[in-house]
Amino acid sequence: MQGSQTKIQVVANTLDFSALHRRMQWYVDEGILPCVNTLVMRGLDVLDYRCFGTMDLESKTPLREDAIFRMFSNTKLLTSVALMMLYERGEFQLDDALQEYLPVFASPRVLISGASSIHQTENAVSPITIRQLLSHSAGFSYGFVDPESVIDAAYLSNGLNILQGFDGDLETMMTRLAEFPLAFQPGTSWRYSLATDVVARLIEVLSGQRFDEFLEQNILRPLGMVDSGFFVDKDKLARLVTMYAPGDLLDPMAGGLTQLGSPGKGPTKGPQWLSGGGGLLSTASDYLSFMRMLINGGEWRGVRILKQETLDMMRTNQLAGGVKVNFPMWDMPGTVFGLGFALKQEVSSEEPSASLGEYHWGGLAGTHSWMSPSGTSGLCMTQLMPGFWHPFSHDFKRHAYEITR
Repeated sequence: MQGSQTKIQVVANTLDFSALHRRMQWYVDEGILPCVNTLVMRGLDVLDYRCFGTMDLESKTPLREDAIFRMFSNTKLLTSVALMMLYERGEFQLDDALQEYLPVFASPRVLISGASSIHQTENAVSPITIRQLLSHSAGFSYGFVDPESVIDAAYLSNGLNILQGFDGDLETMMTRLAEFPLAFQPGTSWRYSLATDVVARLIEVLSGQRFDEFLEQNILRPLGMVDSGFFVDKDKLARLVTMYAPGDLLDPMAGGLTQLGSPGKGPTKGPQWLSGGGGLLSTASDYLSFMRMLINGGEWRGVRILKQETLDMMRTNQLAGGVKVNFPMWDMPGTVFGLGFALKQEVSSEEPSASLGEYHWGGLAGTHSWMSPSGTSGLCMTQLMPGFWHPFSHDFKRHAYEITR
């Protein structure tokens, strides 16, 4: 990561964002969040950008506009876009069998329905496809999302706990992952998983480059994302936001924060495991460039990353009829999945009607972004582990839609 993005420019407007600002400041004042930045857009224009809280609670240094955040699963959007760039180059077809490119996944076994042991398996009826990888319907799992399940318990007890990192490169991870059965027959359900790390390895095989090199050359550098990558240069460590854990893991609104790690400490060299599912660090300014590219039909500032028709396909539901996004601990009603994006297919009476059709995702430590056909888009970032699907992000989105309607 070289250099630094210029300050985010907010266009002049008469909208009153004070209610949103008060609410975000409340989360910080109550000790629920250590910090948060919020950015609201209409079209390609930034209408509001604010920083609340501190870089770390100990020094009380105000949150910087150029602060660097661990993006975790926001990485998945860039990884998915990167693979679709190779799709446009004719390197594969979406319904190609994964085993054509990664033979280690040939002839997978699948847990039988209602299995009580990891050894209760059957043959896969059909091979895993690349379309299923991108839509999290291939049958892989994560290990930490549903630790009481047979498949996640097996991941955790056999050394595949990615929250503790992984000692090896992407190729090594694929060999390890292929030792486990799939959670369900490919294409028949949805399960959040290591599929996007498989996508990262697929990018390496198809491109002949390391995953980080492909991202740098094809997305980060062309979009001017100069502070984004898999590590932080030593001269930028002061800009890395400190991570915290909530006071009560079962109550996200409980005050009290516990520091995780030390302020100003982070990865200063590229990791061996280049996680396509959660390895990137970035800033609000950098991620804004990526969002603008998506909103603008695959092009930003004269640089075309993807064709409009490719993005349209990515923002189209790819799941089998009746299959929806489902987490054991988070409620995401009316949500399906495209090629790398979650898609809001239905809205409840409690949700903004303008959110219909939005495509979005977020990161485990509380980095959330969404882009809506209605024209309103948003980005909010904190460093709270866990902070995915936290009430603050719903509050932020509700205020943003209400103010810009």
